[in-house]
Amino acid sequence: MLDVLPALSGDDRLTRLFTLVPGSDFGPGVLSAIDRVGGRVIPWSEACARTHDLVVAASPKGELSLLRGPHVLLPHGAGYNKSIPGEGSADSASGLDPAHLLRADGDAPLGLHAVAHPDQLARLSTLGRWASGRARVVGDPTLERVLASRPLRDRYRAALGTGPRTLLVLASTWGPESLLSQRPGLPVELATRLPHDEYQVALVVHPNEHSRLGGYELNERLAPALEAGLVLAAPHEEWASLLVAADALVTDHGSTALYYCAAGDRPIVSAPHGGTELIPGSPMHTLLRRIPRLEPPETAGAAGTVAAVAEALDAYRPGPGREAAEAAFACQGDALDRLRTEVYALLGLEPPPLANPVRPLPSPTRPGRGPVAFDVHAEVAPDGVRLARRALGDTPGHHLAVEYGAASEPLTRSAGLLFLRPVNSSVSRAELAWTPEGWTEHALAACPGCRTAAAILPSGHCLLRVRGHPRPYVVRAEPRREGGRTARADPAAAASAAHAWLVAHGATPTAPVRLECHLGERAYRLVLRPVGAGPEDPSECPSPHSG
Repeated sequence: MLDVLPALSGDDRLTRLFTLVPGSDFGPGVLSAIDRVGGRVIPWSEACARTHDLVVAASPKGELSLLRGPHVLLPHGAGYNKSIPGEGSADSASGLDPAHLLRADGDAPLGLHAVAHPDQLARLSTLGRWASGRARVVGDPTLERVLASRPLRDRYRAALGTGPRTLLVLASTWGPESLLSQRPGLPVELATRLPHDEYQVALVVHPNEHSRLGGYELNERLAPALEAGLVLAAPHEEWASLLVAADALVTDHGSTALYYCAAGDRPIVSAPHGGTELIPGSPMHTLLRRIPRLEPPETAGAAGTVAAVAEALDAYRPGPGREAAEAAFACQGDALDRLRTEVYALLGLEPPPLANPVRPLPSPTRPGRGPVAFDVHAEVAPDGVRLARRALGDTPGHHLAVEYGAASEPLTRSAGLLFLRPVNSSVSRAELAWTPEGWTEHALAACPGCRTAAAILPSGHCLLRVRGHPRPYVVRAEPRREGGRTARADPAAAASAAHAWLVAHGATPTAPVRLECHLGERAYRLVLRPVGAGPEDPSECPSPHSG
């Protein structure tokens, strides 16, 4: 609904009012969305007492016929893929169900039934002239915003802090056959077992679930995954921004996947597989039959979930996603203009001379701090380190790296490496702050079990102090150039690599050393320089096995 109304904005002949049709289980979420944009809501009784020039609805359910005025029914979701058990006709899609479209007197209370694709018009035609006579193919207004936002993909990824990582989005619809209902442990499994420097995991949950549970309850249920760095999309607009930003999608049978496919043909896998709600031959039914499936946990095994996801994503081949989007959405790029023309014709008004441009999606809200403790797995070689950092879970590795001041006291005292990120610039300059040298000395004195302390500087360098070494080191990971872009490693990862190499070799270098730090498929040049030792230029630093 909120994606459609901008087609009518800027016209002072129109006044927009909102009301909630009684009977919905998800009313609080709807009212919250309207309140967020500052819409004026009137009681249902008042709405029924008025005569309206136009009644716009996104669902045919409820006693809409009590609202006087020509009705417009908008596309809702994508593809009309499923029927809802216990509601209407078992073999009809929820938005095309004659049980909801047909009034007692045999007429549909519609001035316009806007659909997104000619196939939906054909499905209405099978019900009779009464169902298809007022139907018009206009396209999908929500898709217009998704398509218009594709040039902003880099901006969305920057807002999320994705960097060079693969953004893996999980999409869960609502109801007992949704991803979260069938595999509730999948978000935390992936958030804790996928390497943090290679993957960012996000979750898109249907607004009905946000409304049913409430934000607090949903966050509490997902707390372990959120603490491991999971990004939870807000229920309005932000979900679509994440689909534009994503590199890969794990989906259930919800129509969110079709918007993802329309924004670009990228890897997509299914988990679970739709159950009894999907209508045979619908775009989502066809898509789920053609894309790789994620093996259920009883088949993959607890240790195999991450491998199963990687294998399924690798198995995807371009084609099914694009074809599913084409089967769900027509008139791509033209939907708002078509809808605008139809609506003004119903109003009997001449549209304003200038059409409104499609509003791009807003940038996502930057997620929280992310993990504050990592199980660090390290393979140390003479000339470098291969590193995999995972948010603290059940896979202990070479050492535990903990962010000082953000993690609990027990975690802090258990760390092999403590790291301190720069103080937020908003903190008052009058505050008494540690110097990097002072903090590293303090941290090792306060935590006798800790081997190494690293203060991350605003420049991205680290001052790293190892217990028993005569002087600290400056650690720097050089950025990588990749096809005109720059990829940077997390300085905390560089600190872990330096710690692992120094501990493994028992070395106390007196001159600068150049190492390779491998994070997944990327290798970063890492320079380890004892404080007071030159040279500054990393190209002059010898490799540990040279000379």
